[in-house]
Amino acid sequence: MINYKKIFLVCCLLCLSPIVLAEQADRDMPIEIESDSMIVDDNRSISVYKGDVILTQGTMIIRADELTVREDKQGFQHSISTGNPTSFKQKRDGMDSYVEGKASRIEYDGHMDKVHLYDKASVKRGDDTVFGDYIIYDANAEIAQAMSGSTKNNSGKNSKKTRTRVIIAPKKAR
Repeated sequence: MINYKKIFLVCCLLCLSPIVLAEQADRDMPIEIESDSMIVDDNRSISVYKGDVILTQGTMIIRADELTVREDKQGFQHSISTGNPTSFKQKRDGMDSYVEGKASRIEYDGHMDKVHLYDKASVKRGDDTVFGDYIIYDANAEIAQAMSGSTKNNSGKNSKKTRTRVIIAPKKAR
């Protein structure tokens, strides 16, 4: 029999925001961004980095083709990274393991503390992985959700139904 409660719990744990699981020391580390080009618009509090973008802050690494970062009036950070794929990797606080995510687009809403992964999305924690067309994690409500749907063919008609998938590795004997 399938243990839905365990699968839901694993999904919740897998989809945790890299900010929530972050190595606490990372928050005090400087942010370094490398890219082929950049535009900073201080009037609009937005910066755009293009071409082989690599953002590092302590143990966190974000790789993208393009990264847009903006700060809202309350001082919260929001970002959109795109790529084929765009990815993040960050050490979990107090543990010797990482959280990794990949998608075509990853959006982070610092005010609502939500991470959205779009199109061919996956989040891996340890040996467990969640896959879907769209993965969202709401850190405030501690709710994770993975969704998939139908893909369109060249004529615009639904051609293939995609499904979410979870891989739960067996726990090693102690």
